[in-house]
Amino acid sequence: MSGAPRARLRLAVYDMDLTITSRSSWTPWLLSWAWHEARWRLLLLPLMLGPGLAFLLRALDRRALKEEAQRLLMGPSVPLVRLDARARRFAEAFAARYQRADALRQMAEDRQAGFRLLIATASSRYYVRHLACLWGVADLVATDNARDGASVLAAIDGPNCRGPAKLALVEAWLARQGLDRRALYVRAYSDHPSDLPLLDWADEPVVVNPGPRMARLAAARGWPVRRWR
Repeated sequence: MSGAPRARLRLAVYDMDLTITSRSSWTPWLLSWAWHEARWRLLLLPLMLGPGLAFLLRALDRRALKEEAQRLLMGPSVPLVRLDARARRFAEAFAARYQRADALRQMAEDRQAGFRLLIATASSRYYVRHLACLWGVADLVATDNARDGASVLAAIDGPNCRGPAKLALVEAWLARQGLDRRALYVRAYSDHPSDLPLLDWADEPVVVNPGPRMARLAAARGWPVRRWR
């Protein structure tokens, strides 16, 4: 890949689902939780038809759909200790099965080239942080859930980390880190059109395993496309 200017700090931002991994993680996470922690909740799956239809008709946004899915399959609140133990086991199994070898190779190459790695994903922080740990990535921007004491709630705290909101959260992370965007060279990887704001903002956008629409957008913008195993 093209090299970043040596005089600037370097940041590599990775989308996670279908970029680092070959499968989206949210539904497998919910089903894994229900199967291992409250199997009777799987009987509630037909109740998702209503919210799912409302989402397709644009009467319900993605954030509300995620909250309703977690409420049905995990309950309105879960003790953090219990959640963390299951999330760690899920991350280990999910990574072993679905992580892309080429993504891990690229992450290693970026580190070697002096990039600081940041995962930016719409998936929930409480399990993504274990995946990031497995991949040796300390910095993470993700969707956060509200807390009630020592419990995690189904309600989302702040924005769903997707689309323009993902870019805004990355910029907020930069501010917390005391990093000036003007002093950075940013490389960004994603598979999906929802990340166009992030890719347009990056100095070096890289499209990974795109679907037909994203492939057309990448071609129109002259962005490189990578096919990761």
